[in-house]
Amino acid sequence: MTAPAAPSTFKIFRFAGVAAVGSVLPMLAHGQDVVRVPTLPAAHLPSNLSPWGMFLGADPVVKAVMIGLAFASVVTWTVWLAKSIELMRAKRAAASGLRRLATAPSLPEAQLALGADRGVVASLLRAATEEVRLSADLPVSGIKQRIAGRLERIEAAAGRAMARGTGLLATIGSTAPFVGLFGTVWGIMNSFVGISKAQTTSLAVVAPGIAEALLATAIGLVAAIPAVVIYNVFARAIGGYRALLGDASAEVLRIAGRDLDRQHPRLADAAE
Repeated sequence: MTAPAAPSTFKIFRFAGVAAVGSVLPMLAHGQDVVRVPTLPAAHLPSNLSPWGMFLGADPVVKAVMIGLAFASVVTWTVWLAKSIELMRAKRAAASGLRRLATAPSLPEAQLALGADRGVVASLLRAATEEVRLSADLPVSGIKQRIAGRLERIEAAAGRAMARGTGLLATIGSTAPFVGLFGTVWGIMNSFVGISKAQTTSLAVVAPGIAEALLATAIGLVAAIPAVVIYNVFARAIGGYRALLGDASAEVLRIAGRDLDRQHPRLADAAE
């Protein structure tokens, strides 16, 4: 006799499938639940991952950080606009006054050339004229030094006035990245707390919270980078403005020196 043939592989798999279906159907018939893979409810996942949506869904602390950084960015551009207009007008007035001083041989003629100008160059000229008037009964040797002292103080005051507001840019540029980093750290801490509560490490759970946290750092950089660049630009521009005032001060001192030498030629010859 020959041995019975072994069942084919197809018959084995068909039998296994029928047995699995047969085990599930009674469970469904009796209302028993089939084991399912746990999934996170859709309500826990953010539906809008745009920057505005992430801002609206962020933690209150992170949201406050973002609002503060956005306000700092607005302040930066406001200072840039106002200071650019102010600096442009001041440099134009200083350059115009310097050109008119260069053609004046004496203090009275320089005053006529400037006319009703109320700028810094006119202030320098008025200070020199006032010092010459007050020192009319004093030795001529110290008049130039006193005039130079007056002019230096006016230059310093004008430079401080023009630099007003640029310190705010330096503060924003140096602190905004750290403020944004604080928002990021706080947001990531909240993300880990959410992971522990959900008891799952699914990427769909972790990614939105981390994205919201990193948005704070991005806004911090957006606020800091323009502030640093604008501060450096203003530092160079204000340096050029101070150089113009230095040239105007030197020109006023030369004009005052001519007048003093004309009034006291003997002292001028002795100095030579």
